[in-house]
Amino acid sequence: MTRAPHPEHGVEELCAAGTELYARALREGRVDGAAAQAAPCLVESGLLHPAVGDPGRLEPVAPAVALQRLLRASADRVAGERLREQRLAETFEPLLRIEGPRTASADTPALSVISGLDRINEAIEAAMADASRELLAVQPYDGHNPAGRLARSLDRDQALLDRGGRIRTLYQHTQRHSPAVTARYEQLRGNAEARTLDQVTERLVVIDDTVAFIPADKSRTLALEIRHPVLIGHFAVTFDRLWHLATPMHRAVQPPTRDGVTARQRTIAALLVEGHTDAVIADRLGMNVRTAREHIAKLAATLGSESRAQLGYLIGRSGILDQGS
Repeated sequence: MTRAPHPEHGVEELCAAGTELYARALREGRVDGAAAQAAPCLVESGLLHPAVGDPGRLEPVAPAVALQRLLRASADRVAGERLREQRLAETFEPLLRIEGPRTASADTPALSVISGLDRINEAIEAAMADASRELLAVQPYDGHNPAGRLARSLDRDQALLDRGGRIRTLYQHTQRHSPAVTARYEQLRGNAEARTLDQVTERLVVIDDTVAFIPADKSRTLALEIRHPVLIGHFAVTFDRLWHLATPMHRAVQPPTRDGVTARQRTIAALLVEGHTDAVIADRLGMNVRTAREHIAKLAATLGSESRAQLGYLIGRSGILDQGS
């Protein structure tokens, strides 16, 4: 039987297995080495050590001795951090005395670049901690399961709702039935809405009409933090216009037209006429290439096309692009 992995933790928060085994060792004076395999944290933290003359057995360190040793180690860490703070202050003190256009501390930069997903998430979390009114978000599908990202943001977003704030999020139609997205809105309590479109803009987060975050590279590991009021206003207006065009998540997407062409297929038809490849169409609509090709094949069958070139001609002649979506 495979043993479950031991949870990582510090000695200041001993696991249940470790606490039980350490107490037993204190009562009995020693424990068998095999028993300690269930709580390796005791040996790693120095609370158990091999018995002299019998390495197969482990003896406990007296609690008072262990406590003093751990407190001393903690004090050393605190002293080390204070020394680091002092060195940082000494390093930056002459730099803070320099006068120049980029040294003023009173003004927050209108644009700043954030590198790394962790730092981007930290910046968004910091902005959300101060938010009280509204979060606007555009979340395009990136080919990955969004469950992890949505789970990480759940508590943060719920805190805004608890403060009386509002959340509006735009997804692509392909995310309407995503279990992760559906579960998110089943768990959030408060004024949280989601709508979908065939196509959305790149990822966008606008918080309280004060700060916005957008990707700064294709991998989304760089982001721009934007605090310029004109740009923020532009993002908010663009979002509102898309929001009014979008379909609420609880409503079904439009049914097929009388010609047997769905709204999704009309969107694909428009992109085909514009000359986009299957890969670009899939990316724009938040689906994988195989699904995009299946839609294209169904569209071709409906219109009676036998080739890609003929399909473009038949789309134009059919008039399906003139129908309302």
